Amino acid sequence: GGVSSGKALLKKSGQDNFVRIEGNVSTDNNGGFIQIRHNLIEPLEDTTKGMRLKVRGNGENYYIFIRTRSTLLPWQFYNLQFPTSKKWSIIELEFKKFKRSSSFIRKTFKSSSIKSIGIVAYGRDHSAIVDISEIDFF
Repeated sequence: GGVSSGKALLKKSGQDNFVRIEGNVSTDNNGGFIQIRHNLIEPLEDTTKGMRLKVRGNGENYYIFIRTRSTLLPWQFYNLQFPTSKKWSIIELEFKKFKRSSSFIRKTFKSSSIKSIGIVAYGRDHSAIVDISEIDFF
């Protein structure tokens, strides 16, 4: 976003294959994010309550951005922040804790309406390094 710069790298550490997002987030020029995004091929069941990540990073907080069938505009999404540390950790994120980015979208969403999931460094000037080894749903 704006003048932020970043890249995604596929890497391996021991038995862990992972994607690394790294770069510099700048809020200049109405920017403030770098992200990778994955479109879901099959819809989730409505009984799915959240997602589980295996992550590590540089100690900064990062975000999951969820887009649904009703988030039509680029600035419409649901998001939740998660912490990182230099060691791998498992983070569980419940969908009911996600916040909407706009009052023009529903307060909550059905898990079956999720179209894509983004891992995002967002909202403030900082250097980003976050590794994601696993994503699954519960």
